[in-house]
Amino acid sequence: MKLNQKEPSQSWKDIVKKIAETELHLAAEMAIDQHKINTKMQEEQQPMVAIINSMQHAVVVTDAYGCIQFMNSMAEALTGWQQKEAYGKNLAEVVKLIDKDIEETIESLATQTIVTGAILYLPDNCVLVAKDGREILVGDYAAPVRDSNENITGVVVVLQEVTQRKLMESQLLQNAFYDGLTALPNRALFLDRLKQAVERSKRRIDYRVGILFLDLDSFQEMNDRYGHAMGDDLLVAIARRLESCLRSGDTVGRFSGDEFAVLLEDIKDIHDAINVAKRIQDTLGLPLTLNGNLISTTASIGITINQGGCDQPEKLLQNADAAMYHAKQQGKARYAVFDAIDSRKQS
Repeated sequence: MKLNQKEPSQSWKDIVKKIAETELHLAAEMAIDQHKINTKMQEEQQPMVAIINSMQHAVVVTDAYGCIQFMNSMAEALTGWQQKEAYGKNLAEVVKLIDKDIEETIESLATQTIVTGAILYLPDNCVLVAKDGREILVGDYAAPVRDSNENITGVVVVLQEVTQRKLMESQLLQNAFYDGLTALPNRALFLDRLKQAVERSKRRIDYRVGILFLDLDSFQEMNDRYGHAMGDDLLVAIARRLESCLRSGDTVGRFSGDEFAVLLEDIKDIHDAINVAKRIQDTLGLPLTLNGNLISTTASIGITINQGGCDQPEKLLQNADAAMYHAKQQGKARYAVFDAIDSRKQS
């Protein structure tokens, strides 16, 4: 009996063909299933992406290595980078942050967040350097992204521009603690600085604080003669002249009307304060031209320092004020020193 030599070969080919068809079928099924899974994931993610894109905050998401995986539309607008060109880049390359208080670049925000596993807030004076070089004041934080097993899988950085907010805060601070006309510290800020100076003097035996209280002579008469607008210009000019007489660490404030106060920190004795009072009187005595008018002005000055156990800020101001009234009673352009023992001494 002759054997058909082709039959085993043909049978083997059929088996291989069936296996190949089966693998192809399985591969096709797996591809279809994966496509369905991907499609379902995309459908599930679309609402979340839409929500993130509608946020008024910039959102940037990285992987566990600090490489960018997602940016919302606000992040694109803020940084100047498109997601497609930023994808896969290191966070610090796209989100360039500088702490302006110390002029240092924040280079490891993602790494710090991943290592600490904590939310890290940006410093108060933080600047984002956009792709075109613009510097934008920003705030908010970086937080770790965790999976269902609490493993950190990446970092989410949330940013918002705070330029307008900072301007508003600055304006509120200005309104609360500075005189609107002269831009000098007002009574509240002056008193706060005086309290701090007095506290410092308690810790140093050789630290003295001097207070000068000034009242312009005949200011109301000039106001009536030249008008309130000229009077305001004069007060501004006086403020600048007072500042020119002081050291950088000293403070001059406007209390009300034509009353000013000067805080002298870390002086040796009353003679230092008297020398400043003389310098102020010499400076104020120089003729001043305002709107074509030559104006001369003087001031009565009361002087005190925190010695003899007097360390109450309000009491020190009262003593300087009392000395100023004593000087004014003696005539124009005078100063008087308040002395807790010998009452008041006149120059």
